Amino acid sequence: QVPVLQTNNGPGLTGLMTIAAHLVRQARKEQLLGSTAEEKAVVQQWLEYRVTRVNGGSSKEDTRTILKDLNIHLEDKVYLAGNIFTLADILMYYGLHHIMVDLTVQEKEKYLNVSRWFNHIQHYPGVRQHLSDVVFIKNRLYTNAH
Repeated sequence: QVPVLQTNNGPGLTGLMTIAAHLVRQARKEQLLGSTAEEKAVVQQWLEYRVTRVNGGSSKEDTRTILKDLNIHLEDKVYLAGNIFTLADILMYYGLHHIMVDLTVQEKEKYLNVSRWFNHIQHYPGVRQHLSDVVFIKNRLYTNAH
């Protein structure tokens, strides 16, 4: 199901990314779309990934691939676009919430970088909204001792 935003002026906007980017601009929070040309491209790349892979992926295998991809990408990054919080982080958080809620403690530890990132994003002011808090066991997740 494709979301539609009906505005007061002109035709409605269709598609999650189009609507999200429009709302970001309306709120004058353009920094959420990236600052440099490279950041903007990386944000756009993750937004596309969110729509094509996360929304499209429904099998256990798809989910494992998504978590593996993200875990590798987030190995040396705080956020999806590097060191800045963007719309990609927000929408990926919402796209993955139903997956993260169902992960076992062992799976959360297997995807340690995703777990670290997800826990950080869910505590970012104003992000979580109505979604449940996903619990991570802090003593194992935040140490390098294995």
